[in-house]
Amino acid sequence: MPPVTLALVFANVAVFLLQLAVPAIVVPFALWPLGSARIGGVSVGFEFWQLVTYAFLHGGILHLGFNMLALYMFGGPIEQVFGQRRYLIYYFICVVSAAIAQLAVSALMGTVYPSIGASGGVFGLLLAYAIYFPHNKIMLLFPPIPMPARVFVVVFAILELILGVTGTQEGVAHFAHLGGMVGGYAMLRYWRTGGSPRRPF
Repeated sequence: MPPVTLALVFANVAVFLLQLAVPAIVVPFALWPLGSARIGGVSVGFEFWQLVTYAFLHGGILHLGFNMLALYMFGGPIEQVFGQRRYLIYYFICVVSAAIAQLAVSALMGTVYPSIGASGGVFGLLLAYAIYFPHNKIMLLFPPIPMPARVFVVVFAILELILGVTGTQEGVAHFAHLGGMVGGYAMLRYWRTGGSPRRPF
């Protein structure tokens, strides 16, 4: 596993273990909607550091496991294409753009619940993987159907949009996932216009 991807996985696992030991750390570091509210007698609200810190928190071992598996599968090859510095920039651009999308949706919906998880960054990596390795096969878990990466990412994006609009899968930040993809695509386009090497466009 390339070094930056390995470091990200290690950091996520370490923070998850810290969560288990000190569950209260979720409150100040999760992504809260804009404004403030009182939850259980405690005042909570959005802080700028949450645009990044939320991505290192997870809601359980399965949440962590799926995200780290995806980070390993898609992050490693993309790190080898981008190089360490550009890869790290790309990942955190996706994390922040996912957070911004979630904040916008939360403001529109009037929700007061926090968001956690690395999925926004992972979905950005999935997009980059589909662009750089469009013909590589990815196997769905349910149902176990292999499909080219470019088809996989389109199917996933459409599914996320449908689930987000209909509110079918409550408790999942579907628009944050889409925000990670949008931020990643914008970054790739920006690098293309700047003459970045190994352009897939």
